[in-house]
Amino acid sequence: MSGTCGEGFMVSGEGEDAAGYGGVPRGRRTVEDELQPRIDALRELIGLSRTRLDGRTLDEAGQVLEAADERYRLSGEHTVVAVAGATGSGKSSLFNALAGAPCSEVAARRPTTSQPVACVWPGDRAGAEGLLHRLDIPVAQRFVPAPEPAGDEDLRGLVLLDLPDHDSAAAGHRAQVDRVLKAVDAVIWVVDPEKYADAVLHERYLRPLAGYAEVTFVVLNQVDRLPGDAADQVVDDLRRLLDEDGLALSEHDEPGATVLALSAATGEGVGELRDALRQFVAEQGAAGRRLAADVDAAAERLQPVYVAEGHAGLTEGAREDFEERLAEAVGATAAGRAAERDWLRHAERACATPWVRLRSSRQGASPGQTSQTLPGRTLPGQASRAVTEQAVRAVAGEAARGLPVPWAQAVREAADKGAQGLPEALDRAADTADRALRAGPPAKPRWWTVAAAGQGLLVGLQALGVLWMVGLFCGVAWAARGPGWLPALVLITAGTVGGPALSWLCGVAARGPARRYGQDAERELRAAAAGCGRARVLEPVAAELLRYREVREQYAVAAGV
Repeated sequence: MSGTCGEGFMVSGEGEDAAGYGGVPRGRRTVEDELQPRIDALRELIGLSRTRLDGRTLDEAGQVLEAADERYRLSGEHTVVAVAGATGSGKSSLFNALAGAPCSEVAARRPTTSQPVACVWPGDRAGAEGLLHRLDIPVAQRFVPAPEPAGDEDLRGLVLLDLPDHDSAAAGHRAQVDRVLKAVDAVIWVVDPEKYADAVLHERYLRPLAGYAEVTFVVLNQVDRLPGDAADQVVDDLRRLLDEDGLALSEHDEPGATVLALSAATGEGVGELRDALRQFVAEQGAAGRRLAADVDAAAERLQPVYVAEGHAGLTEGAREDFEERLAEAVGATAAGRAAERDWLRHAERACATPWVRLRSSRQGASPGQTSQTLPGRTLPGQASRAVTEQAVRAVAGEAARGLPVPWAQAVREAADKGAQGLPEALDRAADTADRALRAGPPAKPRWWTVAAAGQGLLVGLQALGVLWMVGLFCGVAWAARGPGWLPALVLITAGTVGGPALSWLCGVAARGPARRYGQDAERELRAAAAGCGRARVLEPVAAELLRYREVREQYAVAAGV
């Protein structure tokens, strides 16, 4: 190829006109259109996670967002492709062959290329200057290709870079290679028959960059030095090594890395590479595919802090067990039984004979006051707090089960913070139940009044029989004219036996209502304890789980799954 490179140049005019965002015509579906929702999700993911994850965990994702924003602000028409390779691989010769002129120095002295060199095929719109400035390419190292009508127009928009040797003895050269490789849209890796299996190339670059296969070319140079079908054998072995690196290869129109064999010295195969680059640049999708691979890599590294092992959340069984433990802490079951016994005592007193009520009154027991306080606090003080703390630990552990470490820690912290005032709240709920128990049943059944009236009637009959009997003994005229002793005995017997019998029947009848009253008291105390637990522990834990589900959904979008 003949011709000379133009002088170092500077292009301007990076404005984005009516052509659309990044220079892409409006109305055209691009790779960026599919990538943008993932970038937005990644940005939202970082925003939701800053209070839960340390900055170092989110640094790489933040850098991906910055790179995407910066790349999208620049020309969308241009495609930046770096030519990289080891010392003596002939990458500069290939760069010059594609440029059509010796833009990059080629010599036997190693290393020859000390800093990146750029060759820009001007497009319909200017815009390469911002890209070159982003890559920190000096103006003196920027060139245009030699005039070649057969190829120039077909490669318009290409920004080709020749990089220093990645295995250079100069540490600064390797640093430049690593820096530029992070910012270009695609890479042409140039290898030679002697060093195509070099461990440094495969372990440091090709294997870690396996996810960037769609923007990767691997070129076996210097095939003119191989006799017969040796070139095919080397290419086959190279493809085998790339497959072991995890780098998908483009076969049968499947997306992946392009592998070619050529000779920059003789021009053999260079035309095939130009054709591949022509199609690659014309698609104007390399920047999007590169950024998509960056997002994939960032999402893969973030997976341990966002993806739970199995189902994450608080099961209904865990909630019920938590509430049951709180009910145990306030003694809800024992309180219900005490309320049942108390109702029975009130019923017994209300339906008792006047003589029994009189005796109770003389003994100092008020008919409206219970002799029972709440015995449900069988776990007072430290014992009650121990049960509460155990309940909180259990529910927090169940909620955090399977969550990534940062989110599991957030769930436990929310539970612990809410549990700080829980024992006191449970004590207040138990005291309220205790006062309600002391006050007795809020409404007395009507049949208690009927039974009391019946007891009064029976006492009256008993008194009438006694008066009758006294009258007979004393010879009172009205008693003597009566039917005799039998009615008096009947009245006395009815009053004496009927009163206790009525009390016993009322006691039997009171068992069902007493049981329901005790169950209501237990249920109310359980509900009060459960309400304390929900407000102070379950709801904060549920809020953290909801926050995790939100970030998990954003992660799924960002990861493209």
